[in-house]
Amino acid sequence: MPPQNLSRRTGLGLAFAAAAATRLKAAGLSSKGQNAMERVQGIGGFFFKAKDPKALAQWYADNLGVSLTPKSYGQQPWTQMAGPTAFEPFPADSTFFERASQQFILNFRVGNMDAMVAQLERGGAKVERDPTVYPNGLFASTHDPEGNPIQLWQPKTPS
Repeated sequence: MPPQNLSRRTGLGLAFAAAAATRLKAAGLSSKGQNAMERVQGIGGFFFKAKDPKALAQWYADNLGVSLTPKSYGQQPWTQMAGPTAFEPFPADSTFFERASQQFILNFRVGNMDAMVAQLERGGAKVERDPTVYPNGLFASTHDPEGNPIQLWQPKTPS
């Protein structure tokens, strides 16, 4: 076999191996055998207490497009678009959470910050846009009707 064909095949083999590893990783699997660490594939649910759960669930559906949880197994739940997700515990004394009793902040990825802010404002929400353009995108903050903080993030698109 001529050397150029060998290197072409080697390159294709590496490309196929990399693609297979990427698919395995995306599926939460590993190609490293029995000692490989199992990984979760994403957030399967977010559960929290509310004073009026039905009204709050409806607000999220009406204002952010997070569909209501199905009442039967034949219905489909809200499906997220694939994308980056930050999972970050904060120190217990962090002031980032506004209230000392606050245990979480929801951060939703959005495709169009201007459109989402306008939609929320039309629905009566007060939205505070962060004027800084960060290396990872744009941010805005709001609250749901029960005062839970919500952060909106429009990831920076690759140039």
